[in-house]
Amino acid sequence: MRTKRVLLSFSLCVALAIGCGSGTGSDANGASGQSAGASSEGTGSESSPRSGSSVGGANASSGASSGAQLSGTGSGGSGSIGAGATGSGSIGAGASGSGSNGGGSSGGGVGSGSTSGGASSGKPSSESGASSGTGSSGTSPVAGNPTGSCTTLTLPAEAQPVDSSQPTTVVGTGTPPSCTFQALSSAVSGGGIVTFNCGPDPVTISVTSTLKPPISTGKTPVHIVLDGGNKITLDGGGSVQIISWTHATWRTSQDTLTLQHIQLSNGKATGTKMIPACNTKPNAQCSTGYTDGQGGALYMQDGSLRVIDSVFTGNQAAMLGPDTGGGALYLFGSGTLSYVAHSTFQNNTASNAGAIGMLWVGASIYDTLFDGNRAVGTGANSVDSTQCSCDDGNGDQVGSGGNGGAIYKDGGDGVNLTLCGNLVENNSATEFGAGAFLTADGSAAKLIIDDSIFKDNHSPISYWNWCMGVSTDTTSSSPQPINSNLCDACGKCQTTCSSSSTCGQ
Repeated sequence: MRTKRVLLSFSLCVALAIGCGSGTGSDANGASGQSAGASSEGTGSESSPRSGSSVGGANASSGASSGAQLSGTGSGGSGSIGAGATGSGSIGAGASGSGSNGGGSSGGGVGSGSTSGGASSGKPSSESGASSGTGSSGTSPVAGNPTGSCTTLTLPAEAQPVDSSQPTTVVGTGTPPSCTFQALSSAVSGGGIVTFNCGPDPVTISVTSTLKPPISTGKTPVHIVLDGGNKITLDGGGSVQIISWTHATWRTSQDTLTLQHIQLSNGKATGTKMIPACNTKPNAQCSTGYTDGQGGALYMQDGSLRVIDSVFTGNQAAMLGPDTGGGALYLFGSGTLSYVAHSTFQNNTASNAGAIGMLWVGASIYDTLFDGNRAVGTGANSVDSTQCSCDDGNGDQVGSGGNGGAIYKDGGDGVNLTLCGNLVENNSATEFGAGAFLTADGSAAKLIIDDSIFKDNHSPISYWNWCMGVSTDTTSSSPQPINSNLCDACGKCQTTCSSSSTCGQ
């Protein structure tokens, strides 16, 4: 799928203090897009929207942002990764360190489960999947925003826990060893409501191959629930994507997948489809990296995801690429809203969308903590034939990510991204939107921010900040934040959005 877009010049964008690269409209999916996009097994790269802005492309050529001018080698040159990963030192052990940008490598450390705040319950004694491991001492971390909640909007039923008192399947028979990966996999593939009986203490189950919940095959939607009872951690060991829920449809499925009272840690989505090198000129800024590798903990294509009272720590998606991302979650091509409520995302990492990435998906996120997540790609993303002469299937793309340290939405679907009652802090992006990034691609999509705090989110880019740490092209259609504070890394706060620069700029 491709979207025709008219790119404004960099100078006009800066002069008007507006977002760039949104295009002047989109042909949505295109006549063939509905099948073409859906046929991809979770790459998201065929879709028409571009994940970045023309500012990023112009910036890459002008060198306006020190760390952003990278020719796409993925080596982390010019110090851009260092700039994006500072995060006030809050990244913690659960996120990969320097050099994690290169070629989608894990960079080490992500799978350790040693994220800040004790969010990971520790690694099990065996990764064979034969047992749940030793379990962790103490209790599972408390999910959600610890400092506030959504008061201006009513929490919808879709964002509240599902009654799991009559489960379809119970994993385990009352002891940790009974909660095997085989039992978990069988329960998930069977669908319905899945609960756990692993004993009185928290237990970690090693996920050794990606779990695949069922999808509807007829007109009757399926509704799947995984309820961990605030005792279960699913751990990908730094090498396995934990859940993949992939429909062959495009924005039509009514299926729902609910994750509640559960933790997903150390999942990893590895890129396998590398963008070919461009050997014709101009090619100075051609995109590099991967077109797949989305969703370290979970990848969803079509359907509706509901995440309630859950924790995501130390997950990782592909680390370089213009359209890849979603360190914890990546949602693609859904016609129904997804919901996240009272959950926590800490120390997740990806090229774009350190925590949650959305492409042609709308979502409402309530009472949730985003802390220490990172977007580590470089050069943002746009289509610019003067800088790249090679069409990778989505146009002459330049830039290789780096947008949306915590939250990222792209696509001309016209569906809103609503953030209410959230604390978004200590996240970083090497390009735009250290806290949140949204490009509506000329559609009517709005960014709504209520009862939220954005603070200490870091980016080396000093422009195209609608709010502190928030980059979007919906400034003319989105309402001003309500009951919210938006602060830079120096503690300068504001309650309304403007084109104010970031700290020190």
